[in-house]
Amino acid sequence: MTVQDEVIRLARGWAAKAEEDLLAAEHLLALEEDCPFGIAAFHGQQCAEKSIKAVLTWHRVPFPRTHDLLELLSLVPPDAGLVVPAHEMALLNRYSVEVRYPGEWEPVTRTDALDALGAARRVREAVRAILAEPPLR
Repeated sequence: MTVQDEVIRLARGWAAKAEEDLLAAEHLLALEEDCPFGIAAFHGQQCAEKSIKAVLTWHRVPFPRTHDLLELLSLVPPDAGLVVPAHEMALLNRYSVEVRYPGEWEPVTRTDALDALGAARRVREAVRAILAEPPLR
């Protein structure tokens, strides 16, 4: 297997894991009012995080172990063509940790979870377009 083949395999692996998180969030939301909205939003954040990591892998950009979407987004090369609103990444950052642990957090509503999934879907679509092209470098 060539290095480029390995890059493609790994980037598409990140993208596949992102798809699983989006699917999990959609299934949770189907529970209607029984839905754990915070966990659905967490899976939206995870979809966006893994999608961005797919682009970074595609472009052979090393990245730290972090859930901070703004930090990851700052590493994406300008020529990658990834256009996602920073304010949506900031919104999703809230769901990376706080919804999974007890604390003095604002409760996550159905609207919050739907907003998170909308943002995650937009990141996913932007990433799909990039992964359809051969990797650069």
